[in-house]
Amino acid sequence: MSFRVSLSFLRKEARSTLPGKSSLRGFTLIEIILSLALLTVIAGASFITSRTLIIDADLDAAVIAFVEGVRGAGMRSRGSDGDNQWGVSAQSGNIILFKGTSFAARDTTYDAITTIPTTITPSGTTEIVFAKLTGLPTSTGTLTLTGLQGQTRTLTINAKGTLSY
Repeated sequence: MSFRVSLSFLRKEARSTLPGKSSLRGFTLIEIILSLALLTVIAGASFITSRTLIIDADLDAAVIAFVEGVRGAGMRSRGSDGDNQWGVSAQSGNIILFKGTSFAARDTTYDAITTIPTTITPSGTTEIVFAKLTGLPTSTGTLTLTGLQGQTRTLTINAKGTLSY
């Protein structure tokens, strides 16, 4: 006894619904337009996301540069490096570690410049000077770094020279 199973439902037969039309299949214009629209939306979303991530990374790098400048200035002041005070200044495009009682009265030959993206705008307390020997800041305050799309990073220095960010 033998059994025969019909698998005809698995076979697709090319049938034309209109007489004289070919049974060739392809993409319709609407399918192509919808595919292109979907790809455009995906590309736009990925561009916006990547731009935001780049700005966030730039802000984080600027924070690290300022923190390193503050720590370096405090350490050099405590060690009386060059028998002078040291400070750090945040400007558009640069974080500058300087020797002197203020950024305006600094000795430019000792400047240590760290470049940050010019798209980041510093505001608030942009200059901090540390006292010789004690290494305590002569001023306290808050520095705010702002990116292109309004993202911010805030750094606060207290009277003991401790940074919060």
